[in-house]
Amino acid sequence: MLESTLFPIKEVPVMYDVVRTSTGKTHDVKTGYKLIVREDNDKVLSCMTDEYQVVTNKELVDTAVPILHKHKAELKEAVSLSEGQKTIYKWIIPGIKVKVAEGDELNPEIIMKNSYDGTLQVHILAGAFRIVCSNGMIIGVKFGQNNFKHSVNNVNLKNLDEQIEKTIDHTTNMAENFEILSDTKMNETDIFKLVKLFPSQMSEFLVQYLIAHKPKTYWDLLNCGTYLASHRMKRHYQSTHKLESELFSNVSKWAETAAKA
Repeated sequence: MLESTLFPIKEVPVMYDVVRTSTGKTHDVKTGYKLIVREDNDKVLSCMTDEYQVVTNKELVDTAVPILHKHKAELKEAVSLSEGQKTIYKWIIPGIKVKVAEGDELNPEIIMKNSYDGTLQVHILAGAFRIVCSNGMIIGVKFGQNNFKHSVNNVNLKNLDEQIEKTIDHTTNMAENFEILSDTKMNETDIFKLVKLFPSQMSEFLVQYLIAHKPKTYWDLLNCGTYLASHRMKRHYQSTHKLESELFSNVSKWAETAAKA
């Protein structure tokens, strides 16, 4: 799982030929751009300016792993999207648990993202996230995040250990963030809002799950959404990760509105 994301890459300058009128000879001229290429299969991942500083997945992992191992973190997911243009890592710290509902617990998680096409900065997200299943989820409460730009000034990852430590220190205070979900009776109109969050092809599965489990609180509603995302949706689809990042905040917002009514 992890090794498949650590493929080697190379930078290939983009050049063009110029013909000297006086001699008829050609010479190469730099364009100010370069190709980011996978060395294992020669796949071109992107064309970037020379100002773009590549941070490899291996550099990111080598920085994080010693810190994560110190806290007995376990790798739950390592996924490369778009043939390697983007990569997402998730580590969970199972030794720390906070009970927020019967049968449900929180664990600290570290989520790291990187890209070779400029669409993502080096992204470090520290938070407490609900255990769903072996697939994991990217939902929960953020304690903090850092974005490190890919620039010629290089990326400074030394704040990574600070983010991990902050996650662990605050985990014991996380239960109160979820109380409103388990204590608030669900407004049935919010079921339709949940259905609209998912792709249309998932609607039948979600409706069947809702009928079978009959959610009464917003914690129940969150369970329905996270089950479908983790068991039915494709983990290698960017749309899955986008939905996961929005699911918790949407359900929490609906619960807050219902609690005030």
